[in-house]
Order: sequence, then structure tokens, then C-alpha cells
Amino acid sequence: MTNNLKATKRDSKTAGELGSLRSKGLIPAILYGGDNPNLKISVDEKLLNKVFNSDSFLSTIIDLNIDGQTEKVIPRDISYHVISDKPIHIDFMRVSKGSKIILQIPVIFKNNKDCPGLKSGGVLNIVRRKVELSCSAENIPENLIVDLANLEIGASIKISSVKLPENAKPTITDRDFVVATIAAPTIVKEPEKPTEEVPAEGAEGEAVTAAEGGEATTPAKEGEAAKKDDKGKEAAGDKKPAGEKKQEKK
Repeated sequence: MTNNLKATKRDSKTAGELGSLRSKGLIPAILYGGDNPNLKISVDEKLLNKVFNSDSFLSTIIDLNIDGQTEKVIPRDISYHVISDKPIHIDFMRVSKGSKIILQIPVIFKNNKDCPGLKSGGVLNIVRRKVELSCSAENIPENLIVDLANLEIGASIKISSVKLPENAKPTITDRDFVVATIAAPTIVKEPEKPTEEVPAEGAEGEAVTAAEGGEATTPAKEGEAAKKDDKGKEAAGDKKPAGEKKQEKK
């Protein structure tokens, strides 16, 4: 996929000059590679947003028009602002005809509704969201398509089953690596809650009291019994012997 983008040469070097460019809606960039020397340029942020895509931007061939001269380039690196997350600098690399380039190509899955494994409760387990390919500059794929139709639970999708563009090869060559699988559903069974035996504390307490004292008593009854004992003792102490009374009369 090829997009068009305009750029202008720049002479800015210091942080202040670069900040001034950004305040005008321009993003500093640099162009390198090929037989020509490195070139400092700037691109309009609004124009860049038309071709910018977080998934495929770094694998997109761009016809970069620099002051009337067009060069085929590919974005290789983007720096972002730490707070606004907006691009603040871009590295473009010249792409010459017949050259090979290594890129991370996004993987897209289609026909999810026609996948028997997913219909029966299976889960799509994506192992690689991007695949690194070595391909010719004239034939860079925008993405890799994985067809999920007719796949059952337990199916393993390897790179050998993914259709690659002509003259494109994975950089991993020592094995047929897995891109995704249709995994069986994971069922988490909640453990049974144990039943707790709660003793009848009130009934046991009364039984013990009755066994020890014969009759179960409460603190209130115990207090009343103590008061009666004290009154009885006081009454007994107030009564004097008969002999003492007679002596007082004499």
C-alpha cells in the first residue's frame, strides 16, 4: 500500500527551533538511506494523520514529496510525546527498487463467525499479532490474513498455512512457528462452601448450671439472695439477750 505525503526541508537544529516547528503544526523528521545524504525535513501533522495508522504505518510505503521531488520512503521509527502521546519526530528510510526490507506485518483474523471451534465455546488464542517478514520493497503486504473458517477446537494455525506475498519470507526459518490456536474453553468450578456446625451455647450453659447447683440461677437472683442473707444477719444482731435487758432496768 502506497500513500502520498508532502514534506519540506528544514534547517532547525536546537530544541527551541524544533519546539517552534511543532507549535506551528509541523513534525520534525529525517530522511536517510540509499546513495543520497541524510536530509532534515518536516511534515504537516494534519496531512500525516491521514496516512498514520498505529498498526500498519511502519510497514507502509509512502511517496514523499519534498519540495517538488518525490522519493519512495518507509517510516522506521516514531517518537511520541510522553503526555499527549502525539508524534514528535519520525525517521523515514529511502526505499530503492529491488531492495529487501525487514518489517513487522500485522496479522488479521477473519471469518470468526464461520469458525465451528469458536461457535462451540472455544477461544482464539493469538500467539503473534505481528509477523516479521523479509520482503521486496515493491511488494510489502499491508497485513497477513488468517482465515478461521472450518477450524475446530484444538486447531493450530502455523505460518506455513498463512498465505504470504510473493518474495516474502518469515525471518524465523528454523521452525514452522504458531500464529494462533483455537483453545478449549476454560471452566473454573467454584469450590463448595463447607457447612459450619454452630453449637447451641445457651442450652449447654443452662444444663451445666443446673448440674452444678441444682437450680439454675441468674446474676439478678443471686444478688437478691445475698441481700436477704444480709438483712437476716442484721436482724439477728439487733436482738439482745434477756439478761442484758433486766440489768438496764436496775
